[in-house]
Amino acid sequence: MKRISIEMPLTNEVIQSLKVGDHVLLSGYIYTGRDAAHIRFSKALEKGEPLPFDPQGQTIYYVGPTPKKPGYPIGSAGPTTSTRMDAHTPLLLEKGLKGMIGKGRRSPEVRKAIQKHKAVYFGAIEGTAALLCKCIEEAEVIAYEDLASEAVFRLKLKNFPAIVVNDIHGDDLYDDDENKYKISP
Repeated sequence: MKRISIEMPLTNEVIQSLKVGDHVLLSGYIYTGRDAAHIRFSKALEKGEPLPFDPQGQTIYYVGPTPKKPGYPIGSAGPTTSTRMDAHTPLLLEKGLKGMIGKGRRSPEVRKAIQKHKAVYFGAIEGTAALLCKCIEEAEVIAYEDLASEAVFRLKLKNFPAIVVNDIHGDDLYDDDENKYKISP
């Protein structure tokens, strides 16, 4: 297992080098998007309208941050369950999205799309929302302000910890490494 520092946006070379189980520290700009934003993304793309950001090479963090707290650009910022975005993810990957950060498994369709479009899915550490916000240096709402915590933010990360859950080789941390963590009776 290796620990890798990655400067965002993701490049094809970085994505190709990543393997399930790699621990990463992400730095640079990313975007947020949860359920309601993903519905709007899909509707915009179906109508041929632009997204609020160019997805080419970008990463989306599935998070609905709490309001800003004193001394920080954002409140608690823990990952939300990624499967809720699965219906919309293949289309975003087709449009150039290269990374996703969330928690939990992805559907077989998303895993296939990750391979096809050469992307990566990172798992953020669940239950550490208050700590993860310390890795966010800037936070700016760029779209859908009416969605409150589900608005689309542009975040600047500094050494944001995550683990590779799905890579371009079709590997899955939950399936492939499950036996490593089982406790025998």
